[in-house]
Formats: sequence, C-alpha cells, structure tokens
Amino acid sequence: MYAIEALSISKRFGTLQALSNVDFTVSVGETFGFLGPNGAGKTTTIRILTGMSAPTEGTARIFGRDIVQDTIAARRQMGIVHETSNIYTDLTAWQNLMFTAELYHVGKKERENRGADLLDLFGLSERKHDKTNGFSKGMKRRLTLAMGLISHPRLLFLDEPTSGLDVQSNLIIRDVIRDLNENGVTVFLTTHNIEEANLACDRVAIINRGHIAAIDSPERLKKTIQSVQSVEVAFDAPAPVLPEELGQIPRVSEVIKQGDKFRLITEDPPAVIEGVMAFAAARKARVISMTTLGPSLEDVFIRLTGLDVRTKGVKTVD
Repeated sequence: MYAIEALSISKRFGTLQALSNVDFTVSVGETFGFLGPNGAGKTTTIRILTGMSAPTEGTARIFGRDIVQDTIAARRQMGIVHETSNIYTDLTAWQNLMFTAELYHVGKKERENRGADLLDLFGLSERKHDKTNGFSKGMKRRLTLAMGLISHPRLLFLDEPTSGLDVQSNLIIRDVIRDLNENGVTVFLTTHNIEEANLACDRVAIINRGHIAAIDSPERLKKTIQSVQSVEVAFDAPAPVLPEELGQIPRVSEVIKQGDKFRLITEDPPAVIEGVMAFAAARKARVISMTTLGPSLEDVFIRLTGLDVRTKGVKTVD
C-alpha cells in the first residue's frame, strides 16, 4: 500500500486545464518533494490530495482510501500545514493546539501531553499562554507545524514550510522533518527552495503547466543533464576580475558570479581549468580555490520547466 496514489488526475476550471493526467505514488515513510513554478499546479494537486477539491477526472488515494469517496477516513491519516497561517491570533499558543487536537478527536490527556512536547520541541514553551497576535512569522510557522503534528499523523503535507523564515526557525523545521522521516512519517513537501528539496527529499517530482515533467531522486535527476557542468573558482588578484574576461576563456558558455566566486558553465571542465590557470598567470592573479561541479537540482528544474533558460553570457547572483 502506498501513502499517496495520484492516478491520472486532471482538473479543469471552466476552460482552464489546471492538471492533465498527473500520475505518481508516494511510499510509506518517504519524504517526497513537489517542485514547480507559480501556476504549475502544485496548489491544485495538494487541494485534491487533501480532500479540499475533487478532481475532474482520475482518482487520489491516501493509504488506500479514496479521498473523494472516503474523505473523513482519509483525512484522519494526515496533518496539513498550509503556506498561509491558520492560527487564531486572538487565542494563545496552547489554545490553538488544544482546539486543533479536539478537531481531530485527540483525547484530553493525550492532547495535553502531546501539546506540551510539541511546544518544547519548537521552542515555544515560554510563550505557551501568550496570544499569538504578538508572535513573529517564524514563531507562527513553528506553531502551525505543531498544530499539524498534534494528531500524530501518518502523512504530513507541508506547503512551503520554511519560506521567508529566520535561520533558527528554518533549522528547527528541517530537523523536525528529518526526525519525522526517521520515525516512519510520510512527508509531502512543496517548496520553491530547490536546495531544501535536494537535502530533505528521497524523491522529487517537478510539475510544470499541469504536467509532471520528471520524478526521481535528486541525484538521478542531476545525472539526466550531465552536460551542465561547471568550474567554480575564486581569485586573489591585484585588480578585480571581471566576469566578461572569464567569459572569453575557451569552452566557457556562461559565467555566473556568486559572491567572491565565479561559476564557469561548460561541457569540458578539464579544458576550462587549463584556461583558468592561463588566465590567472596572465593577470598575475592567484587562484585561491577551484573545484568542478556537476549539475544541480536547480539546473534540472530550469532545463525541465524552461524558466530563466540560460544563454551564453554573464549572470550575477546576489
């Protein structure tokens, strides 16, 4: 049995085809990433999988239960953490947790014990009895995640869980996702943070314009576009090195400035390494560091979605 089965799901809104024959499965205990640009169909898919919207065609099952025909039983298996906060700001952190637990029919003793553990886990114990209208975005996000976990779900839907958060909240949430996975909880994670998906997910699905463009482990996806390789280099030079100069090195198709480093996109890293050393000698510059890099998950995303398609030239990344 799979935790999630999406079987030929399509969704139309009038003349708009939001999803077209979306097919994928998520195994029990897997952390599954769902990536796509805005308008690709991520939110529509989640709404169908969580029983908030019915597909026009196709079937979705949660642990074998049809989400349309057996919605209540299917939803009892899941916790849902939306991108937008569902906290009641006129209630305290504790009251929000207890209210959510009652909605899921969690017994009084269990919800009190579970609630105390979750507040401690997310560093919110000291603010337990404070109304949440004074909480920071990071604190609200952590409380929202605690609310999603109060019922001990077998499956947790996380919609952009770390978007715009402070470093502390980011680290806490990532650690929690890792612990959930180790304890057999299935996690369905949508994110714009491609590096987050790369680090956290067993498999990743990339959706674009309502179609699944690819599904595989991050490493296997990277291997599908081995032609996108690069040399990353940093210099100590008497005068600033300009990206345009590095773009003249033979076999370099693009230069991306990343902080104090330059990423030289190429299909021939050995030739570029030779060119970099010759360039440094001519400029009387010292190479501080240099390494070759394979394609990133971001490269795969760009290749499959056609967004910001890289052309020969120079790009600066802040």
